[in-house]
Amino acid sequence: MVGQIYKFEVLYSEEADAFLEAQTSKVRAKILYNIQKASYTNDPKLFKKLENTDIWEFRTLFDNIQYRLLAFWDKRNGRETLVIATHGFIKKSQKTPPQEIRHAESIRDIYFNQK
Repeated sequence: MVGQIYKFEVLYSEEADAFLEAQTSKVRAKILYNIQKASYTNDPKLFKKLENTDIWEFRTLFDNIQYRLLAFWDKRNGRETLVIATHGFIKKSQKTPPQEIRHAESIRDIYFNQK
């Protein structure tokens, strides 16, 4: 990915950091690699908008376990694009649990109210 221009920068909330720290080093490395790759490419297997919401998910599959970090967009100064990762979880079903989406939306609301 050297020499490529990133499409967005990712910042991690305390909850997202805590989720990453709770994973094994191999899982954490794979998640961070996929997030970095998503910032350079447009691959819905890695970063996808959830239906009927402004929340997006970073997607990682490792050892048949689905890891997700939810996120939202923030445009800084109208030029640089920023994605805020709100929190992570292990996905156990096809659909993203509604309470996880609501949690990401509440973190997004707090973020923009403090901005």
